[in-house]
Amino acid sequence: MEVLSSRILLKPRDHERSVAFYRDTLGLAVYRTFPGGTVFFLGQGLLEIVGTGEAGPTADVALWLQVRDVAATVHELSVAGATIEREPRREPWGLDEAWISDPDGHRIVLVEIPADHPLRTDVRPQQETARS
Repeated sequence: MEVLSSRILLKPRDHERSVAFYRDTLGLAVYRTFPGGTVFFLGQGLLEIVGTGEAGPTADVALWLQVRDVAATVHELSVAGATIEREPRREPWGLDEAWISDPDGHRIVLVEIPADHPLRTDVRPQQETARS
């Protein structure tokens, strides 16, 4: 399979409320709109708010968003009216995480990767310098 593009589809209970949350509260840029849907840039991916959902959120699914400074982001989002579910803290796996939720209660994990974390470390073997 060759994947050319991808996006996460989210069917909210209240379309306009969710679009306003992702656009205005989180500040995500709009990629495109079409009748019944809005697609947002989501770092290296896309988030599509489309249609109307019935099942609601589940603890088994969350959006994982990497940010530069999780504490500053949580403060900024709190001021903007976002629901903070859990303040930032260092997880056993070494990432700094906080949790917020969208208007339907979908969990959004905000992640800061510390400078010394393996995800930021170049684990490729060092090449020998060229011999003169």
